[in-house]
Amino acid sequence: MTRHLSMSPPPDTDRAVKRPRLDHLTSDSFKNGVFLAPMVRSGALPTRLMALKHGAALVWGPEVVDKAILHAERVVDPVTGVVSYNGKTRAIFTTHPIEKPYLVYQIGSASPELAVQAAKTVVQDISGIDLNCGCPKPFSTHAGMGAALLTNPDLLCDILTALRRELPPEVTVSAKIRLLPTQEETKRLVQRIIQTGVSAITVHCRTRNMRPREAALIERLRDIVEFVESLGVDIPVVANGDCQGWEDAKRVKNITGASSVMIATAAEANPSCFSSIPLQDVESTLIPSYLRLVGAAAH
Repeated sequence: MTRHLSMSPPPDTDRAVKRPRLDHLTSDSFKNGVFLAPMVRSGALPTRLMALKHGAALVWGPEVVDKAILHAERVVDPVTGVVSYNGKTRAIFTTHPIEKPYLVYQIGSASPELAVQAAKTVVQDISGIDLNCGCPKPFSTHAGMGAALLTNPDLLCDILTALRRELPPEVTVSAKIRLLPTQEETKRLVQRIIQTGVSAITVHCRTRNMRPREAALIERLRDIVEFVESLGVDIPVVANGDCQGWEDAKRVKNITGASSVMIATAAEANPSCFSSIPLQDVESTLIPSYLRLVGAAAH
């Protein structure tokens, strides 16, 4: 039986979001939206497609370390259209053309040269490149990537500068950071990042040492947003941390003044949280269609 990936809703529902197809992302694409955060494992293709179907304006892929993608083989499934970047034993990254206009690919890197090579490897299948500057996990930080870049701003900015210089202008470059211990340190870093030519910056409102169970410090972000505005630049600041869904995003924006809001954990439990009317009883209303997507994507 032929299987195709589809984001179309069942006939008896109008939950699927009708969106204009984007030619390419711009800085404005990062404004006034609710986004799916990059999440290792749970941020795979089926979750991203579900998030888009239910209202996410943009979706981030899970972080992929630069070296991991460099020698991957790009394979297109002739039945489903799924694009897989395959390593020796598994797919390193999987996507589909239907999500390309809204897809931001996140790189883990500690090298401008490797970051550029990795970005160019996948550039035909994505619309934006994001540098992970916030992951506190040892697998990332031990190699100088992720949150380790927060204490190496010269390298962080060299990577972003190289990406912006070497990638096509229609591909956005952005960064996702965490709060530094003080506001002044955070604002200095944000200013340096903006000077690299990024299209947007996401701030996870926790410090490197904070754990997910600790409440995000979203009240710290308004000062940073106002600082960016004072620089006279029109760069969106995206808030990340503890947002529970579309309705809750209004609260986060009111507190922070952020251009947009990014959702992580809540989307793991219910990818329809981006809708103004999220699905209830997800075991019966969402999981069956999700599993169909998983099966099609794995075909």
